[in-house]
Amino acid sequence: MHITGIYVALATLLVLVLAGRVSTGRRTHKLSLGDGGHADMVARIRAHANALENLPLALLLLLMLELNQTHPLWLHVFGCLLIVARIAHAIGMSGARSMGVGRLIGTVATWLLMGVMALLLLWQWFAWTATSL
Repeated sequence: MHITGIYVALATLLVLVLAGRVSTGRRTHKLSLGDGGHADMVARIRAHANALENLPLALLLLLMLELNQTHPLWLHVFGCLLIVARIAHAIGMSGARSMGVGRLIGTVATWLLMGVMALLLLWQWFAWTATSL
């Protein structure tokens, strides 16, 4: 069993919950497309879109680290932090003005985590290249 698969599954469940919130809001406001000018719909749509904008690249980074045989503990740390960050972001977007502290924490944590994973991948490549010459 690949470790990344666990976090892909958890991320998928999160995206489905966020999609469900958009659908519920659309039924409540009797909308078929768009936000209808409703602030709560803008927040729901953006929370869902934000997850879809950030999760694929973050999970790809995690998979590449796993394929590079990064220690499983680090993979779990990165995966758990990613899921917690995205949940914090989604909760922060659920506030009345969608400016909750969770949104800021989730965004910053996601970006930092992606940066760390990208730098680790580059470091692994440089280390491999140095030993291959």
